[in-house]
Amino acid sequence: MMFRTLLALLGLAELLAPRRVVDFWMGLATKSDDVELRRWVYTAARIEGVLILLWLLTSGDDEPGEAVAVTAET
Repeated sequence: MMFRTLLALLGLAELLAPRRVVDFWMGLATKSDDVELRRWVYTAARIEGVLILLWLLTSGDDEPGEAVAVTAET
């Protein structure tokens, strides 16, 4: 459940503020500040946020520790 919550927060942040999210990760990934990103990178981050949120909304709420009962009719 915690992973899904963190992933939802990341997806929401990418959807609402893609520039801040991308700039944060690029600041961690590069040594210098003279890196210039193309404008489509922020659009791609926003699309990624939408896809993450859609995946979380459409996927089941299965916890890895839950037991699933399987019955077979004979």
